[in-house]
Amino acid sequence: MVDRLDIALLMGAVVVLVAVGAVRLSTRLGLPSLLVYLAIGVALGESGLGIEFENVELTRTLGFCALIVIIAEGGLTARWGQLRPVLGVTATLSTLGVLASSAVVGVAVYLVLDLDWQLALLYGAVLSSTDAAAVFATLRRLRLPPRLVAILEAESGMNDAPAVLLVILLSMNPIGGGHPWWYEVLLVAYELAVGTAVGYLVGIAGRWGLRHAALPSAGLYPIAAVGLTVLAYAVGAVAHGSGFLAVYVAGVVLGNARLPHRQAILGFADGLAWLAQIGLFVLLGLLASPDRLDEAVFPAIVTGLALVLLARPLSVVLSATPFRISPRDQAFLSWAGLRGAVPIVLATVPLSAGVEGATRLFDVVFVLVVIFTLVQGGTLAPVSRLLKVAAPGEATEIRVDSAPLERMYADLLQLEVPEGSRLAGVHLDELRLPVGASVTLVLRDGVGFVPAPDTRLKVGDSLLIVATAQVRDAAERRLRAVSRRGRLAKWFYEYGDDRND
Repeated sequence: MVDRLDIALLMGAVVVLVAVGAVRLSTRLGLPSLLVYLAIGVALGESGLGIEFENVELTRTLGFCALIVIIAEGGLTARWGQLRPVLGVTATLSTLGVLASSAVVGVAVYLVLDLDWQLALLYGAVLSSTDAAAVFATLRRLRLPPRLVAILEAESGMNDAPAVLLVILLSMNPIGGGHPWWYEVLLVAYELAVGTAVGYLVGIAGRWGLRHAALPSAGLYPIAAVGLTVLAYAVGAVAHGSGFLAVYVAGVVLGNARLPHRQAILGFADGLAWLAQIGLFVLLGLLASPDRLDEAVFPAIVTGLALVLLARPLSVVLSATPFRISPRDQAFLSWAGLRGAVPIVLATVPLSAGVEGATRLFDVVFVLVVIFTLVQGGTLAPVSRLLKVAAPGEATEIRVDSAPLERMYADLLQLEVPEGSRLAGVHLDELRLPVGASVTLVLRDGVGFVPAPDTRLKVGDSLLIVATAQVRDAAERRLRAVSRRGRLAKWFYEYGDDRND
């Protein structure tokens, strides 16, 4: 048993490291990394290393768990200032757009592929949602107007909920054999409303709790923040609401609050989202059977063309025109509606429900995602230039790790002035820090300010110090010396001495 665990851990570690390395390759090629992850899963599967995996229920469960983390990260990193102006158009795209896209694809495959209405509409519903992981990973490398990026990212975070509800309804209730259509519409509206309310309430409560918790370790704050988004999903689902929408709303509320260790929270969520993407795509690649995929190529191309050339443009026109989105922007929104893990995960719902033709649906969706992600993801940059929506002067997303201190050969130090320290009463210029080190911020009584040379330190002050790598040790020694000797430290040793540490 232990030997099997060791082998499983070895394989898992290798897969994760290869997947992390593949991100750099996919970034250089301008393609979503999900294609590499899917390829890893297929290579590990029955046609590669021979690992047989056919557990659809487990795939669906783990897939939903991964989507919760991915959507939570999208909500936490969404800026309300950018989201608020586009909230109307994204909400319309996520509801009316999903319905329109599902209907158009359903009619197209019903006529061309000769499917029954339930299965045809399932094709449309499964493919109606854009993928948060694919959209986030691709758009954040492009220079686009903030409004376009906000619309696409918010849509990908919000449209999962209606798509999931639609797929579940079509999988569990045969057309004409369940409740009347108006009942289903009211049910979907109820679940979306409950999901929104639950997400907002959990976010507000979590924001207050994280501000007043005074947790003993900084590492607990990221765990608590992500735990709150998972709580939002669970409460929303228990209340028969949309858990996915609750996750996104809770993430937006928390991500736009002034929380302790906010950057650590965002970094932790980003790492978890990457891990969830890797695990999810590899798992979906394992579930796929390459021996069957060749038969799905033609239906996948037909369905994909209907989606890209008819359904997506129509849903964008219906949803965006009332909000005065320009034709060029609408054209780009139509082409940038990337599909990824979400449709493949949704395809496992009718598969696990035993819907006739669901296996073929899964294969078609898998092939479609690979082909059209390759085509669309690789052409977004030239299409944006062709449509003249690119913004070369626009900065890519600004994040703390976009210019990491390691690459700048610098370190960030934090210093507390405790009771009894001789740092208290010392003016900033009396610290005599070596050239290359500087006190950039002082936090006093909960208020941060940029200090002047004559700023006098007090007990309880918290100092933020930036130092180049070459002088970090000297700066630390000097601070210890002043803490022991006060402003007269220079008479004993100019930059401190470790002999008395």
